[in-house]
Order: sequence, then structure tokens, then C-alpha cells
Amino acid sequence: MPTFTLPSALQAELEIRKSRFIAYAIPVADRDAAMNELRLLREQHPAATHVCWALLAGGQSGMSDDGEPSGTAGRPILEVLRHHDLDGVLAAVVRYYGGVKLGAGGLVRAYTDAIATALQDAPRVERISLASLTVQIGYADEARVRRWIEQENHTLDASAYGMEVQLTIRMPVTAIDTARDALRDMTQGRAVFPDDI
Repeated sequence: MPTFTLPSALQAELEIRKSRFIAYAIPVADRDAAMNELRLLREQHPAATHVCWALLAGGQSGMSDDGEPSGTAGRPILEVLRHHDLDGVLAAVVRYYGGVKLGAGGLVRAYTDAIATALQDAPRVERISLASLTVQIGYADEARVRRWIEQENHTLDASAYGMEVQLTIRMPVTAIDTARDALRDMTQGRAVFPDDI
């Protein structure tokens, strides 16, 4: 089943019984990037009562109620992300307390509604997992292979030079098998894949 991410950050604001809820949905590569975004949000909103969040990023997911009663903020935000089939997204809601207590049910609704509003009609892009393919080729084939990497819009991650040239290429995981065949064809079968040995 495909997962999706957001092409750009989204924001929405709700006022619920005098409290302000400012929701952010931010595409992130991983947990480190998400923690950096949270730090920036806290700097932008130093007077906020709470900065609650949820992250779906492959195996690096997480959530925080940031002082709200347990289960009333992070989990509802996470459920909205799951409902939208999103991955690689940090969802955060900044709350400025307005003096009226909402109760547990009211908090769950408020955090759910805030992030759902930010994601309403949001454009989504399919998130494609990337993988690395390492290939060993002769020096005579290097220029041809580098041209092919560029033409296919793959990324050259690393190169090492010894008896042969070893190139590590980043590409969508779905392109690995086709890439192996193409590299074998263009080098008349001389391309070797050390990961396969």
C-alpha cells in the first residue's frame, strides 16, 4: 500500500473556548529533522502553554502530549496522520491556554480538529523508499555509467577508486532490478554488484 507525504508545510488555526490551537503539518526526512522543526516551533512560540506533536517517519515514529493529560494530544494527532496515510510528516499543535478547561474529551476533539483542519484538502505526494545500489565497473565504463545516473535522475552517493571503480547510487527501491539489468547491458556484462556476491 503506498504511503504519502506532503509537498510542503501546512498550517491552520482554531480557537476553541478561548484557547488558540495552531496546527502545523511539516514534511520531514527523519526523527532528527522533526526534532529540529519542533525546536524552531518552540522558539517561534515561547509563550505557548503546550507544543504537542506526533511523527510518522518509517521506523522513527513518536508522539508527545507535552504536559496535557496522557493520551489527549499526541495520540489523536498521530491517528489523524494515519487516517491520511501520511509518512515522513511531523504534525504539531501549539496551544495557547485561554483559561477555560476543556476536559479530556474536549482536548482530544480540539487536537484532532486542529490537525485535521490543517490537512483538509492537503495535496499529497507518494513517498517512495530509496535504496542504495553499489556497482563495480572498469574505468573504461565509468563515464557511460555516470551519464546514465544523471539521465535516470538517480543520485551518486559515493565513489571509490581501486583496481576498479565502485559507485554507490541512490534510487527508488522499485528501480533496483531494472538498474542492475541496464548496468549489465551497458557494460557488456562487466558490471559486478558486490552486495549480491
